[in-house]
Amino acid sequence: MKVLFLTSELCDFVKTGGLADVAKALPVELFKRNHDVRIMVPCYNRIPNYFDYPVIADLSLTNQQNSASIEFKVRQAKLADCVTVWLIENEHYFARNSIYAENNQSYYDNGERFAFFSAAALLATEYLKFAPDIVHCNDWHTALTPMILALKYQNSPFFKNTHSVITIHNGAFQGVFERSQLWMLPEISQTNNETITQGYNNINFLKCGVFYADKINAVSPSYAEELTTFLGGHGMSQNYMARINDLCGIVNGCDYSDWDPSIDKNIPFNFSADTLVDKSLCKFLLQEYTELPVCNRPIFGMVCRLTDQKGINLLIPVLDDMLQHQIQLIIVGTGAPELEEILHQYTSKYSDRFVFKSVYDNKLAHLVEAGSDFFLMPSIYEPCGLNQMYSLAYGTLPIVRAVGGLKDTVICYDDNPLEGTGFIFKEAEPQAFLNCIRRALLFYLQEHIEFLRVRRNAMNVRYNWSESAEEYEEMYKSALTSRTF
Repeated sequence: MKVLFLTSELCDFVKTGGLADVAKALPVELFKRNHDVRIMVPCYNRIPNYFDYPVIADLSLTNQQNSASIEFKVRQAKLADCVTVWLIENEHYFARNSIYAENNQSYYDNGERFAFFSAAALLATEYLKFAPDIVHCNDWHTALTPMILALKYQNSPFFKNTHSVITIHNGAFQGVFERSQLWMLPEISQTNNETITQGYNNINFLKCGVFYADKINAVSPSYAEELTTFLGGHGMSQNYMARINDLCGIVNGCDYSDWDPSIDKNIPFNFSADTLVDKSLCKFLLQEYTELPVCNRPIFGMVCRLTDQKGINLLIPVLDDMLQHQIQLIIVGTGAPELEEILHQYTSKYSDRFVFKSVYDNKLAHLVEAGSDFFLMPSIYEPCGLNQMYSLAYGTLPIVRAVGGLKDTVICYDDNPLEGTGFIFKEAEPQAFLNCIRRALLFYLQEHIEFLRVRRNAMNVRYNWSESAEEYEEMYKSALTSRTF
């Protein structure tokens, strides 16, 4: 199959979150499975040395109604020495200090920027004579594409065999913008379809993708189910229910070339399930690096964005109670300034057992995974999650809430002692989270031999992209035999 993969970010080029990891790993795996895959991504000026990539097209996106046009270039690069990457370059839209926002404030014209990207991607694809069987869109940033295919290109011989799918990585972010931002796409800006609008003057990009795509998937089976519920649908449950027969969940794979403790170049000592003594050495060096007392206290680690979604507001109310125990807690992440300030205050109060690093530091993230005994993910919602997979690989038992991909990838020890790989709590309440932490702590202190067995259980779990890619293949095949419009 020919697959055009549209993404707003791409690992090895530009990254803010897990979407970039998926946008690299899945196309590479599809390439290995003999599919002809091309990736399109905006050519942000943050991409290192982007100007070294050759320009292969100079194009213009024109609104035929008023003859207004937007000039852009297409540059070509390679991902992992195998997959072709096309970068859509326009300085007005993409030569900025960041990708989506500055100073915690989204760019006012994000709707215009990503509407342009989606339209330019299809125009460039036609110019480059790559007729895709599947256009694979991701989240709201590219969710207009199925609608553009259905309305602008409905009579195009070039796209007559092209079908579309959309992956929901985080349904809370939907991209709601005024119609005026879609001025270059009158086919969309002038539509009155109540299914995709949000008030007369606004269009919801994600609703466009869910309404027009041939198939829809979420990044875990449980998250796909949650999207159809009032609480989990983020206001779009009815949109998903209307497409329930075309909705499925596929768990993300994990890139073990980056996250395998036996070969990880970011940690001081490599280890495996058979050489766990070297994990202890990583623990001592983590304590030394973070200026905590070097000792055998259990370490609870957490690496995340500081947002309500990640459950920080479940942690803060019980921090005092948690830190009364003989443990160490290390949190690494950036986010809401008010949450950062609260955590900084606790570092002074509990300097011998709590460290907060307000940074994005990939090497430190690897060291936290390698050196910790437990990893905290009390997410309010979690479409798939990757850190719990990393934690399993490093023998750092995850403590997670029973949502989305977390409950699909972690087996609760208390429910299944033989195959358990971590601990799970259900209620989105601080006390429920604290109770689960205390349960894990008692397990570590009182049943340490059993703890080591469960640690080995966790390290033997693998969520490989080869298995996820096979499920995506099946979804693509299903899309090829259906047509929404």
